[in-house]
Amino acid sequence: MIAPEAFLGLGAGALVGFTLGLVGGGGSILATPLLVYLAGVANPHVAIGTSAVVVAANAFVNLLNHARAGNVKWRCAAVFSLAGVAGAAAAAAFGKSIDGGRLLALFALLMLAVGALMLRGRAAAGEPSVRLNRSNFPKLASAGAGAGALSGFFGIGGGFLIAPALVAATGMPLVFAIGSSLVAVTAFGLTTAISYAAAGLVDWRLAGLFIGGGVIGGLPGAWAARRLASSRGALNRLLAIIIIAVALYMLAQASGLH
Repeated sequence: MIAPEAFLGLGAGALVGFTLGLVGGGGSILATPLLVYLAGVANPHVAIGTSAVVVAANAFVNLLNHARAGNVKWRCAAVFSLAGVAGAAAAAAFGKSIDGGRLLALFALLMLAVGALMLRGRAAAGEPSVRLNRSNFPKLASAGAGAGALSGFFGIGGGFLIAPALVAATGMPLVFAIGSSLVAVTAFGLTTAISYAAAGLVDWRLAGLFIGGGVIGGLPGAWAARRLASSRGALNRLLAIIIIAVALYMLAQASGLH
């Protein structure tokens, strides 16, 4: 007989997978609050470590799809990722020393910022032939280090931050930035997962259930995305509102306003 927490893990993973399939980036930031408030993970550090495993796995699967479509600028992505891995490793070590309740409150504040950025929307224009050069190398390295630090500290993928950073640093079109960002998301998530796993702060069974649920939920999410392609802007705004609402709930919990 499957335990109730297994169903909750599958259900939470399916919800994240459906969201990612429906609107792309941004949905994975819901993984940690779902692990805490739905799947019942009592230790926020375990939730963040487990979320990092899930984020890395989901990003890698999506990276394969974008790579087959030719949407990855590998050299730009490599510089961004290598600079960010060091930041992710250092920030993950620091994050484990922060009180769990305070860490969740900080996570909620980050979610509010993410929701606000998503409501603003993103431009799609850019130069498709962009390449790594002396001009964009320092921009990529500095942006990668900053994004990696945020990713490691909170155990998030950070695609919502990485894709715009790649556009700003190189001028590449958004479709290439999204594909290239998955290289960094995979690298940052793996770095954070290894750091937390070494400290025994990953629930591997729940991570497996969450990933399995994500695969299940991603299929109808992708189907719905194709059917609702003309409403993508509205769907992104809806996800932003959901993220903001979850963040406000987390802040209320952290302050004792039940």
